[in-house]
Amino acid sequence: MKASAKFDIIVYGATGFTGQLVAEYLSTRYRGDNELKWAMAGRSLDKLASVRDTIGAAAETPLIVADASDPASLQAMIDQTKVIISTVGPYQLYGSELVATCAGSGTDYIDLCGEPVWMRQMIDRHEAAAKASGARIVFSCGFDSVPFELGAFYVQEEAKRVFGAPAARVKGRVRAMRGTLSGGTAASAKATFDAVAKDLSLVAILNDPFALTPGFSGAKQPRGNKPAYEEDLQSWAAPFMMALINTRNVHRSNMLMGFPYGSEFVYDEMVLTGPGEKGEANARKVMAANTEKTGPNAPKPGEGPSKEERENGLYDLLYVAIGPDSRQVRASVKGDRDPGYGSTSKMIAECAICLLRDAPDVPAGFWTPGAAMQHKLIKRLADHAGLTFAVER
Repeated sequence: MKASAKFDIIVYGATGFTGQLVAEYLSTRYRGDNELKWAMAGRSLDKLASVRDTIGAAAETPLIVADASDPASLQAMIDQTKVIISTVGPYQLYGSELVATCAGSGTDYIDLCGEPVWMRQMIDRHEAAAKASGARIVFSCGFDSVPFELGAFYVQEEAKRVFGAPAARVKGRVRAMRGTLSGGTAASAKATFDAVAKDLSLVAILNDPFALTPGFSGAKQPRGNKPAYEEDLQSWAAPFMMALINTRNVHRSNMLMGFPYGSEFVYDEMVLTGPGEKGEANARKVMAANTEKTGPNAPKPGEGPSKEERENGLYDLLYVAIGPDSRQVRASVKGDRDPGYGSTSKMIAECAICLLRDAPDVPAGFWTPGAAMQHKLIKRLADHAGLTFAVER
């Protein structure tokens, strides 16, 4: 991390739907915090000024013009800050130059990326430069994949207490969720599928549970691609759309932390839909809905739910650690806003603050938020971002 810079944080993409929510959160939650120096960045000075006024940020909030297609403007932007929060996706279309510039310049970088193929490409191309410059590059600091990474970590801490060792098998299960899919997530999924269609060699990366653990492949993982009845949970389970990125990040966290979960760790994610015939029918409805979410009727980047819809959203995630004698420990992670926007905007902002204030000694390189900040991030999200972590008896 840079020892000194004009700003602590720049929110890049502040005129987009999610970027505006991040800027609004910082301007509200940290109003009066004279120690935090932050700015808003985007392509249009007029639009930035309009967003600043709309969200009620201070009139003196600095505004910076930067464009993904103009490398000089990106360099000028990152030269002024310790951390960049990027909400400009799909990242494989608009993010590569920024990551390369941050990695080469020693500037910390945080984003909301859920694009495993692009993430692997960035790791392969730029990790050596990041380690040399001192940059910490942290992908996936929103709903994908902070609650899932930290949920696995949290239940493993309880497994160590109860079993005397981490569990080799953990299940991540969505028990409830109310909120709309992010338009950026839908666009990212489409961009990934388009890239794979053009280059079939990327299929192997996309389908590999260990795509984000270069040089390491662990135990065979559940595919999670069709409904199944889970006897231990007394419920049908359906495929979970975000598992494609979350599971990869959980395995990367395990590797980055030195394999505390073991080299044969097995992890999957599904959506619980209830018991009986109704549960089975609901599981099949979830499968059909997953296809719709990335189809022609998917939300577009820049579109999103109303303030009321965001504040009435929620999620409830269950984590089950299974011991060698089939005993279980369970934990939950719950959020108080819709996952794709209301909760995500708080999570990415707090990840940036945590990296700056609570975890300044995290070494340079490419990180997951959970591996980099662990208990410190759990505490900050519980204290400030409306997340609840609990052991279930």
